[in-house]
Amino acid sequence: MKPLKIIETGDGSHTLFNEALNETYHSTHGALTESQHVFIKEGLSYYSDKNPDKKKISILEIGFGTGLNAMLTLQAAIEKNLEIFYYTLEPYPVETEVIEKLNYKSLFEETYQPYYNQLHELPWEVENKVVDNFSIVKTTTGLENLSFSEQFDLVYFDAFAPRKQPELWEVASLKNAITPLKAKGVLVTYCAMGAFKRNLKSLDVLVESIPGPPGKREMTRAIK
Repeated sequence: MKPLKIIETGDGSHTLFNEALNETYHSTHGALTESQHVFIKEGLSYYSDKNPDKKKISILEIGFGTGLNAMLTLQAAIEKNLEIFYYTLEPYPVETEVIEKLNYKSLFEETYQPYYNQLHELPWEVENKVVDNFSIVKTTTGLENLSFSEQFDLVYFDAFAPRKQPELWEVASLKNAITPLKAKGVLVTYCAMGAFKRNLKSLDVLVESIPGPPGKREMTRAIK
């Protein structure tokens, strides 16, 4: 397998380039900016604002990758005083020696920096409490083998792009991402392709095209 290369994106944050897929893990216009916009602003913050009385939120992430989304969510949990259970899928975990070379820790205040390494060092396939109000399960289970039903409030759909991993964006796989959502649950993703949105609509969810992060005109949010 070809190695992962570290590259700097437009906002100064790193991302990984997968040479085998010829694809980056995040937007080259800004990895941190993209994660904050797509998954925190239009996902977690949107859901929390719509449900202000709900202080316990469960999140399913498709694609743990570098752990950036998890790190930003942990920070938000602390700052917003939310209790979050985070269940994340990653069939191909990134090696520790690569993670240690990313500059993500320097992007966070000193108080939060130790949590980034901790998220990666925690054991897989079991629930781990990072802080009192943030617990995480990391699993190498693939989306095709997921079998939850109405257990999550929010889905971060952060798989590689449809042209690189088309099987993850087809109806059968998307059903495995929608079925775990509770009623009025929300799915967010950076992708805005027409075929993908049509596949989502076939699963009886409300599909919204909303402004995307820098470098992308639109992204997608779906509500069950």
